[in-house]
Amino acid sequence: MTATPPPSESSAEALPSAEDMAPASEATPSDASAQSPETPSAPVEVTTSDDVLEGVSAQSETIAGVLQSLDTIALETSTFRVSVLDALIVGGGILLVVTAAFVLTRLVRSGLARFTRLSGSQALLAERIITILIWAVAFFVGIDIIGVDLTALAVFGGAFGLAIGFGLQKTFGNLIAGIIIVLDKSIKPGDVIAVADTAGQETFGQIRKIGIRAVSVTTRDEREYLIPNENLMINQVENWSYSSRNVRMQVHVGVSYEADMRLAEELMLKAATSAKRVLETPPPTVWMTEYGDSSVNFTIHCWIVDPEEGVGNVRSEVLKNLWWLLKENGIEIPFPQRDINLRDNEQMRALVGAIGGEKGE
Repeated sequence: MTATPPPSESSAEALPSAEDMAPASEATPSDASAQSPETPSAPVEVTTSDDVLEGVSAQSETIAGVLQSLDTIALETSTFRVSVLDALIVGGGILLVVTAAFVLTRLVRSGLARFTRLSGSQALLAERIITILIWAVAFFVGIDIIGVDLTALAVFGGAFGLAIGFGLQKTFGNLIAGIIIVLDKSIKPGDVIAVADTAGQETFGQIRKIGIRAVSVTTRDEREYLIPNENLMINQVENWSYSSRNVRMQVHVGVSYEADMRLAEELMLKAATSAKRVLETPPPTVWMTEYGDSSVNFTIHCWIVDPEEGVGNVRSEVLKNLWWLLKENGIEIPFPQRDINLRDNEQMRALVGAIGGEKGE
């Protein structure tokens, strides 16, 4: 019987090891865990209250217990969990941010009015810009306090852009128009402009406020018109106090053909200068405008500096003064007169005879 020689080192290295001879189906625990199907993830919890609970627990166990009980009352689904404590913290954060924004807006408004030398329109523009910045910062701070990931808002970016492009284009157009109006200083609070009502009748009103969307114009009868800023940019606007607050008004008067025209003009000038709101410089003037059917017509031109107080009351005061001056000097204010011509025919003679018979009786 021959003995087999011992295996050499080279042959030993060539022999497969026990691990190599293991079945291919067997795998290490790490490989098995990697190849196993994904297990369902744990519900996503709102972590807004976690830091609050940790901080309060270090200070007071009683308050921490109350907060913990509030945290146990929650609305939980397979994907998220929101407790009563989370809702209270989020609501308090939003309330705090909104309150801070309102307070800062008021402080900015009072500071601009008190400590700056800006004009009315410049202060209004600065107030609008700072207000927008404050609310933008408040929005992002509130989002950060709530704990919302800003990348989640990117999904709605396209839809929001379309909404601005289609639904809010007029709003943003009026906003830009308002900023241009304030910078241009063509219309500013306190100016008197001519506006038209729904019936097409033109009247005048004073600008009280230039808002983000519209300009508020109040007339003498306390009607307030809200005119969109874009309309004031596109349409023609009659501004009575753009470069000067002096406004010339006209008062139309007619006197008899038999009157002394020089005396009538002197009385008209006296009636205009006697009015309280009529300026001495430029002085009032009187123009003869036309020879009318029953009167010689004049126009009294007089100037005022406060058109927001009305022009009809000034015209009324001038006419009242002129009425008594013309009466005292015997100048007639004519009124229309008509001559009636009756044709002679049988019906007219019968009518005259009937009237004469009734008188004879």
